[in-house]
Amino acid sequence: MANKPNIVLFGVDSLLATHMSCYGYHRLTTPYIDRFAESGTLFEKTYCPHVPTTGAYASMLTGLDVFSTQVVALRHKGGLRPEVKTLSEMLHDEGYDTACIGFSGNPSARGFDNYLDYKASWGSWSEGRSPKAQSLNEVAIPELERMASQDQPFFLFLRHMDPHSPYLPPAPYERMFYHGDECDPNNKSMEPVMTFKPFCDYFATWMPPGITDKDYVIAQYDGAIAYMDACIQSIFNALEAMGIQDETIVVLNGDHGETLYDHECWFDHHGIYDVTLHVPLIIRYPGKIPAGQRVPGFNQHKDLVPTILELAEIDAGINFDGRSLIPMINSEVTSHESEIYLTECTWMRKHGWRTPEWKLIRALEPDFHFKPEIELYNLIHDPDENDNLAETHPDVVELLTERMNAWIAKREAETGLENPIHNQGDWHGHANVGPFKTSQQAYDTLHIGDAVQGARLQAKARE
Repeated sequence: MANKPNIVLFGVDSLLATHMSCYGYHRLTTPYIDRFAESGTLFEKTYCPHVPTTGAYASMLTGLDVFSTQVVALRHKGGLRPEVKTLSEMLHDEGYDTACIGFSGNPSARGFDNYLDYKASWGSWSEGRSPKAQSLNEVAIPELERMASQDQPFFLFLRHMDPHSPYLPPAPYERMFYHGDECDPNNKSMEPVMTFKPFCDYFATWMPPGITDKDYVIAQYDGAIAYMDACIQSIFNALEAMGIQDETIVVLNGDHGETLYDHECWFDHHGIYDVTLHVPLIIRYPGKIPAGQRVPGFNQHKDLVPTILELAEIDAGINFDGRSLIPMINSEVTSHESEIYLTECTWMRKHGWRTPEWKLIRALEPDFHFKPEIELYNLIHDPDENDNLAETHPDVVELLTERMNAWIAKREAETGLENPIHNQGDWHGHANVGPFKTSQQAYDTLHIGDAVQGARLQAKARE
């Protein structure tokens, strides 16, 4: 038992891989995580196929896809299926002491020995800035010290919330990447944001009064990442000071990305565009994981648990939907599935199919952005997904739809379970409404009132 490695998993909410300097972002947002990546292996194409948080963590913490977990909606009703085993339950059975910080109540948080919460204040313009990561550290570091003092190995899961709105990093991070006038009357970039009825009241509670410049808000997001990065370094330092850094598997993974000023999905994480799907994954474990390596192959959340278990030399006796990434790290295979089934059930209910060249998005009901029922993007010529080719390439739409439907039929037959995206009922949290009939109905129905209401929605997602 003493030979089993410890495991520390950072699960970061709403973290855009493309806004991290180790993933090529032009701003130095993650200097400490960059250094961590240099001592481990970074995966360049990790995807969250099941947006948002609830479905994402269900895959990340079970090694299963949406068909096996049956968790697809933000406001998932009930717990995780009893037939599904979580990583914490697997490790508990192997004698691990397990603890979870900032994630209690989520369906996929089942099975930890200890649950600790931290003051993850959402903050607002009137309440002030949100030191979320430092609040987490104040709980996490004493718990880490307690676990490290035991004879048994431990699994510590840390759920970071800094990149999640409201973006209110403490000083000096709030001005680190912005030096203009956020209320310049000649700047009109925030007009469409502040006139979007479902979210505008929420934005008004935490953005500066009179905000006109979208780049200020993006700079706040980047500042929140940089602030979290500095705080995460304290965890790395604690592991090093306790002399257990090299005998601990340390993983940093994002649950999903964030749509900033993209696709009119203002400063949130809905839609199945790549800004929401592409997440960071970095693993450090000296002796088993090469230092300074970057892996270009495709992988998904469902591949994480099999990877951790192989590194820890644990056979859980489970037929995972995902596959270990060790063969990819060792250059024995170049990639896992390059074609991915996608689901989104946050503020819109859609599914789709992604290949290295194409992205197909099909709406299952009208959305509050009044977007077309079918979207098709060429990811090679249009990586930002701005030019919808559905009408000009109906043959590609048909081909990708056939591939998607064949995959759905295959997985339904293998699991004996229906695709959960099709039977979500009042997924949007409004009882007895059912699927939206029109985009106008969705627009008029969906609304975040303020930061408190936003926190309540997160709480509902954990019920």
